[in-house]
Amino acid sequence: MRAVTTVTDPTEKAEPWDDGLIARRAEDRPAEALTTTPAPAAAPDTAADDPLDRRLEALRELVGLSRARLDAATLSQAGRVLEEAAARRRLSSRHTVVAVAGATGSGKSTLFNALAGVSLSETGLRRPTTSAPIACSWTDGAAPLLDRLGIPGRSRRRPIQQGGAPGALDGLVLVDLPDHDSAAPEHRHTVDRVLDLVDAVIWVVDPEKYADAMLHERYLRPMAQHAEVMFVVLNQTDRLPDEAAEQVLDDLRRLLDEDGIALGEYGEPGATVLPLSALTGDGIGELRDALDQFTAGRRAAERRIAADIDATADRLRPLYAVGRQVGLSELDREEFTDRLAEAVGAAAAGQAAERAWARGANRACGTPWLRLWRWYDARRSLTAAIPAPSSRADDETTARQRVEHAAREVGDAAATGLPATWAQSVRDAASRGAEGLPEALDELAASAASPQGGSRRQRASYAPGVRPPRPKWWPFAVLVQVAMTLLQLLGGLWLVAQIVGVVPPNLGVPVLMMLTGIVGGPCVEWACRAAAKGPARRYGQEAERRLRDAASACGRARVLDPVASELLRYREVREQYVRVTGLSTTGR
Repeated sequence: MRAVTTVTDPTEKAEPWDDGLIARRAEDRPAEALTTTPAPAAAPDTAADDPLDRRLEALRELVGLSRARLDAATLSQAGRVLEEAAARRRLSSRHTVVAVAGATGSGKSTLFNALAGVSLSETGLRRPTTSAPIACSWTDGAAPLLDRLGIPGRSRRRPIQQGGAPGALDGLVLVDLPDHDSAAPEHRHTVDRVLDLVDAVIWVVDPEKYADAMLHERYLRPMAQHAEVMFVVLNQTDRLPDEAAEQVLDDLRRLLDEDGIALGEYGEPGATVLPLSALTGDGIGELRDALDQFTAGRRAAERRIAADIDATADRLRPLYAVGRQVGLSELDREEFTDRLAEAVGAAAAGQAAERAWARGANRACGTPWLRLWRWYDARRSLTAAIPAPSSRADDETTARQRVEHAAREVGDAAATGLPATWAQSVRDAASRGAEGLPEALDELAASAASPQGGSRRQRASYAPGVRPPRPKWWPFAVLVQVAMTLLQLLGGLWLVAQIVGVVPPNLGVPVLMMLTGIVGGPCVEWACRAAAKGPARRYGQEAERRLRDAASACGRARVLDPVASELLRYREVREQYVRVTGLSTTGR
């Protein structure tokens, strides 16, 4: 009878989850752990293994997990199904409560009397004839069920036992309802209330009103998933010729098919459609036999509860089911990390670190005269290099906007394909994380100037005024540069001494010493600069990577993890929804 739909398309079977982050977190947890309250292992013959019990438990879990995301009105029907299912299952499973419903003048009260074998419900031309439900029980012990329906003791009857098989219609409780199209509003309210509580319903239609729009739009079409606990009888066939009765019956079946009601004409589950005449008794025997088979299995109450669950799942489907995989892709996370790294200035920091390393090499291995000139030039241009306060404020505003925009985009990417309610929850989680993210990144960039812990190389920073680490060959290069400088000084002093006559003339040696120092110093500096390019580049890349990783960790903690939690929560409710529909989640 049930026409349930899966929440995933066939492409989703290949990969359980499209998001790498979500997948890793989900893989760390067993499939049973994805539910809030995993069902304990039970023996096949226990009640916990009953499919209906599992579906009810899944619906209960679904409602519990969704309370924080959906409003109470949306979940009210599911809550009512759980309450009524629990109330019905506490009562007798031996009895089957069947309501007889129909429009004014359809002859439902006459049919009710014909099945009971005695005039229990008032019939006549006055409309409406039936003003309150009347119950007829074939078996003792139905009082609690009738109390649940609100049928008082004065409206409870017993049928006349007619000839037939012993125990025929055993457990049947038949309820004659007021007209569903009655002019009295309280009558329609009573019909709606009782129809929600009975195990099955016999819809009585007549040749004149079988196509009534009110019947089909208000009752039959919404109850399409209850076809397995539904009888549709075409009454008053004695008023039609044989061929006309067949034509009307065929047209009735066509209308029921358009309503989405499955017809059990060839042994398959579905509604039973019968022609009869309650007045002449023609076809009453067939209906009685069908009711006898229906009540003999004593599963009508479970079928009705299952149909209620199906109807609830169908109404909730837009809130839980999607036709595509959802989640954050690896590309989405990389783009988010790139935007955070750009906002915190990771690339600029790496370049600054590389330049700082190169400057350190020049200071350590450069000639004293060039170092003196560079010091003077740096002091002269220091003031011009300081950015104006307004420019700095504009940069901070731009960085904040980039971070907030990146958080919104990752929220939108994670929410793509989700039902509207869950998509909004994901976006809200990303927005909440973005509120303090720019400040956190600012603190991160500030602390990166003097990180603590690690080796000396790891503690070294690209910030101005902080000395970068030096390779082991720098002391040797400094000694060589000092030697070159000493050669220049010694050669010069020797020449001066010769000029003043302190030492005998000998131009060759002092000139050679000075030339060696003058040429050797720049050569040493050039060689050191060439040797420092590789380490400086690696140092800059390492500084950029550290700041990028720190920004990524900050963004993950504040934005990606909350988004992942929302997606995991949606995964949990989605799996519970699949269990509510009665389908297996294996291979998803």
